Amino acid sequence: MTLAAPAAAPRAHRRRHPLHQGTAQVVPGEAVPALGPRIPVGRQPITGADGTPQAYEFLYRSLASERVGVDGWAAAQQDLATGAVLHSVFADRGVVTAAAGRPAFVNVTRSFLVGALPLPADPARLVLEVVESVQVDAEVVAGVARLRAAGFRIAVDDFVALPDQVRLLPYADYVKIDHRDLVRHGQPLLDLAARHGARLVAEHLETTAALDACVAAGFSLFQGDVVAPTVVLPGAVPTHPIGTQAKPSQGMETQPVPAEAMPVPAAPTALPSATAR
Repeated sequence: MTLAAPAAAPRAHRRRHPLHQGTAQVVPGEAVPALGPRIPVGRQPITGADGTPQAYEFLYRSLASERVGVDGWAAAQQDLATGAVLHSVFADRGVVTAAAGRPAFVNVTRSFLVGALPLPADPARLVLEVVESVQVDAEVVAGVARLRAAGFRIAVDDFVALPDQVRLLPYADYVKIDHRDLVRHGQPLLDLAARHGARLVAEHLETTAALDACVAAGFSLFQGDVVAPTVVLPGAVPTHPIGTQAKPSQGMETQPVPAEAMPVPAAPTALPSATAR
């Protein structure tokens, strides 16, 4: 695929869009270390064009005097951060309140994709988001195919048509595209992303102009501060085995999480530690 040459993305005033004010399953390998029952994580809605939340993405938040991008962490640290988010959202009925019963997008590392670390036995609620830093080889492709066959949904994050990302498109239920990459690469990027029927998610939306452009381009799902800001779910602030404490990142607000009136399914109190998927 040949993409258009990069073009400068227009800058625009940032404001809130008017449409939106407002029994465990296990895999072989070592277990995720036991963590505290309430580990604060960032939560951001993924909405439809009318601003109604369709899903939520959950992200690890930590206390660090000098924040380092996740790509700069050791693989073991990334695994622990992913385990912390999964535990916080899925243990002790957390997904019912934190995600309001909607799908939960969580960035997952290679270890979870290939079966070296366990995933919650809740495929109907969990969307496994594969970030661009994951090196996709035959083992990862086989793991993604196996997880999708087991009922998990797959999202390819920050899609820019890298060869590793293209290998995952046949298994992707969602493809997330930074709106700035749409400006750089244009319609060919969207056509490739949607080739296998995945739903397209426009992300990192910070202006109404960017949101309007993505609606016009044919995206069906939207994520970014102009739609709804990230918040940190309330709870205890335990020390993490990663070596830091969880806390809201700069510029993030803490607000209560509403619990919808709905049946509460049984959920594990911790991530599983035995074997077999």
